[in-house]
Amino acid sequence: MKILYLKEIDSTQSYLKKLIKSKEIKAPFAVLSDVQSAGVGSRDNTWNSQKGNLFLSFAIDLDELPQDLKLESASIYFSYIFKILLFEEGSCVWIKWPNDFYIEDKKIGGMITNLEGNTLICGLGLNLLTAPEGFAKLDINVDKKEVLKKYFKKIEEKISWKQVFSKYELEFPKNKNFFTHNKNIKIPLEDVELQEDGSIINNGKRIYSTR
Repeated sequence: MKILYLKEIDSTQSYLKKLIKSKEIKAPFAVLSDVQSAGVGSRDNTWNSQKGNLFLSFAIDLDELPQDLKLESASIYFSYIFKILLFEEGSCVWIKWPNDFYIEDKKIGGMITNLEGNTLICGLGLNLLTAPEGFAKLDINVDKKEVLKKYFKKIEEKISWKQVFSKYELEFPKNKNFFTHNKNIKIPLEDVELQEDGSIINNGKRIYSTR
């Protein structure tokens, strides 16, 4: 994975999309910035930028994804692989369905995924050093470049969705005191049923992550 390091950008996600669309670069490719002035979060919300935190977007061709991964659950897959690395470093981080990084009951970051042709573009924001009011930061100190090196190496291994899901499923009960949104409707996660493809069943309706 080639990584472009920037001092400041409006949005690593938007910038990477432009590079892919104009065919200036080819996947696999990543953009990492020290500061992001107009980051994109879940449901098109902005992600508050504070220097020293992690602002990353990376592109990967669909052909390079595990064959058993349903595209709608890509945000779960890529966020959980990153969670595993942080856990191995000593963090107590967990993933709230479908794409949010949490320490206890506070959000510290998130993962979003978008398609640009046959390329999946993933955006990752994480509070490493500071956090705005109401949020938290990672509970360990990490070197951004080193942890990303390990992360992309894991991605290159094409770990199956089945392997990732088997671990994610064990952690899912932590969601019971939280909620998610689907088409701007607030859904409590207490009574939903997690499915093997990463979707949830709520009142008989199947819901996939659309982030």
